[in-house]
Amino acid sequence: MNDEPSKARCRNGHSSKSERSEVAPINRLKKFNGFKKLSVANGKIPARDNGRSEKLVLITGGAGFIGTNLADRLLEQGERVLIFDNLSRAGVEQNLKWLQEKHRKRLQFQRASVLDRVALGKAVAKASHVFHFAAQVAVTTSLDNPIEDFEINARGTLNLLEAVRAQAVPPSLIFTSTNKVYGDLSEVKLRANNGRYEPVDPTLRESGFNEARALAFHSPYGCSKGAACQYVLDYARTFGLRTAVFRMSCIYGPHQFGTEDQGWVAHFLIKALNGAPITIYGDGQQVRDILFVEDLVDAFLLARRNIQKISGHAFNIGGGPQNTISLLELLKFIKEIRGEAMTADFSDWRTADQKYYVSNTEKFRAQTGWSPKVGAREGISKLYYWLQEFGPVRRKLTARSESLEGHSVTA
Repeated sequence: MNDEPSKARCRNGHSSKSERSEVAPINRLKKFNGFKKLSVANGKIPARDNGRSEKLVLITGGAGFIGTNLADRLLEQGERVLIFDNLSRAGVEQNLKWLQEKHRKRLQFQRASVLDRVALGKAVAKASHVFHFAAQVAVTTSLDNPIEDFEINARGTLNLLEAVRAQAVPPSLIFTSTNKVYGDLSEVKLRANNGRYEPVDPTLRESGFNEARALAFHSPYGCSKGAACQYVLDYARTFGLRTAVFRMSCIYGPHQFGTEDQGWVAHFLIKALNGAPITIYGDGQQVRDILFVEDLVDAFLLARRNIQKISGHAFNIGGGPQNTISLLELLKFIKEIRGEAMTADFSDWRTADQKYYVSNTEKFRAQTGWSPKVGAREGISKLYYWLQEFGPVRRKLTARSESLEGHSVTA
């Protein structure tokens, strides 16, 4: 796959080179694939609000767990943030309330879906940078309703890209994709070793999967996220937008309302705190590299800072080989923290489940200097005690999320 942006001239009249030194004057509003193109004179963004620019950071799906942590960091740094979210995922109202109470004036909120092109266009017009997290997040939900999954993940992303392209000076964009674009990886030879799977190939054991891995979209979810990922990369090549993609492994941390379908580390911990049994699909030896959300936020900020250099590229992002854990190992660690074992039931493997996935993050490290700082045991402990502190709230939300399980959508 060619990830290099092309040098062709974009439809919107801008050079597709990563550096744009001039912006052609536009003297009137134009219709642009359903969006209005902003007027620009002499290459300057129109001033609003008594001459002050209204440009801010837009986070779609920003009331979700990742969006909340990123928004909090940006707001702490004095930046202005617009959260664009339809609040359909259980628990995210609590995240939004927390952000609003903590940050007040610098935070804006727009309740809307990425399928609402008018609302999306208005939000993008305010943005200097976009983090696109809004998504249908569960493989199981995509199996139940593939059309809804496609509309949110693929069409919603295309709506956003068109809104970005419609701007006279398009904001940069970072999109969160998934390791599911690599398929179920059933072709990788594995062996069981002391309660976990590992590749027979020593290079894969030591380094994990890099971006040269062949794409193999499995499940409607894998197809919709994979299609969105390719659109984001192609809009850099074809139209010269400054975009990059994170193909993410398992992210965990505060403000996560994990369910059986998504956010499994938090889901296990919530079940443990509530004294409830857990269901494991498969034999529990499946392995993931887990990444603490604060390390992910560091990666986002580095990606934004280096967007000119990384534009048009996809990066595997996760905890890497040093932060791997199997489901059985997580159960053992929870017993250490809690002083009591969880009750676990086992069920059949689920469609498109990967027995082993570990990210090779060397490509992103080489471009930005990033590496995870929080180890798996430290991060899991932090999340456990955070959930324990907010236990009464979490118990109510757990009951609600179980009633919605398999139907979770953010924006």
